[in-house]
Formats: sequence, C-alpha cells, structure tokens
Amino acid sequence: MTTEFVEVTSESELRELIGEPTTHAVHKTRPVLHELDREWLAQTPLCLIATCGPDGTCDVSPKGDPPGFVKVLDERTLAIPDRPGNKRVDGLRNILANPHVGLIFLLPGRGDTLRVNGRAKIVREAPFLDEMVVRRNRPKLAVVVEIDEVFHHCSKAFLRSHAWQPETWHPEAVPSRARIAKALDRQGDSLEFLEDYYGPKYAEKLYG
Repeated sequence: MTTEFVEVTSESELRELIGEPTTHAVHKTRPVLHELDREWLAQTPLCLIATCGPDGTCDVSPKGDPPGFVKVLDERTLAIPDRPGNKRVDGLRNILANPHVGLIFLLPGRGDTLRVNGRAKIVREAPFLDEMVVRRNRPKLAVVVEIDEVFHHCSKAFLRSHAWQPETWHPEAVPSRARIAKALDRQGDSLEFLEDYYGPKYAEKLYG
C-alpha cells in the first residue's frame, strides 16, 4: 500500500501549523545550574544522552546508576560515568567526532524532566572517577559535559503516556528479551540459554 505524505519543508510552514512559543518557553533556558537543578541531579537514577556523528546519524543512549551518579563539577560542568556494556560505544564514537550532546534526566514517578544541552568530551582519568565506584567498579571513562543551556521540561508527554502508572504497564504484551534476541540477533544461541542469560542472574553482571 502506498501512503501519501504531505511534508513540512520550512520553518514558516511549521510556525503556521504550530504557532509561536510563549515568552516563558523561549526564555526559560539558563547557561548555568541553579540549586534546584543540583537537587534534581543528586536524585536522578537515569539519563538519556543524544549524540550525532559526523555523517548526521544519531544515537540515544541510556545511562543509569544509583541516585547521585551524575557528578556536578561546577555550575557549568557535569560528569557521567560510563559503565560496562556491549562495547558498541556508539555515543562515545559520536562524541569524538561531534561534541554536541543533549541530555534528559528523569526521576521515576515525575512527569517533568531536566534537560541539558552542551558539549561533551571523554575523560579516561580524573580525581572524580574515584567517587564513582559502584560495586567495586571504578569507571574507565566518564563523559564530561560543558553546559550550554539547562531547563526544566513539562510533564505532558508522561501524562499522555501514563508511563509511571503501574496499572497501565503490560510488559508481557511483547516477547521477552530472550525471545527477541533469539529472533533477531542471537539465532545461534538456544532459547533456554538466552532465558537463563537474561534472567535474574543478569542483574549480577551489571558492573563487571
């Protein structure tokens, strides 16, 4: 079936459809952290980091740890530890080529979020890495972000999605992680092996 699309191709057309932002929305960005931002960062256990490579390809990578894992170095600088993963390092490779990043910091149960846009670099040694040890894991790398703008984002997306309302959760509505892996990228492994691999023991391998 062929689908007909009507594209928006200019900002003037976009503005005609959406309208102009309020003065409050335009001017709510700040170049430095407020004490309220610091409080938020001290409590967040999860952030999403968006990066873009030199060819325009994009990546969004989640980073999570116990609350307080984001280190505030000063009013314009953050550091985020890099933990063991699948070693694809898509976002890190993007940062090497293009330092511009966008971050969203979440608090479970809260619809509003804290957003940061800035420029990142990858650090392999720094005194603060010793303060990022979790389960005896000292990160080999950290992403240090120099803040260009910081602002709080309203909760409309979370209210629309009911994301934090447990009664709307249906994790069983799609196949398990083991079945997805078996179908898409680990066909050579048995389903029994994958169910064991992605089972309760998976949480024991988060930091090593």
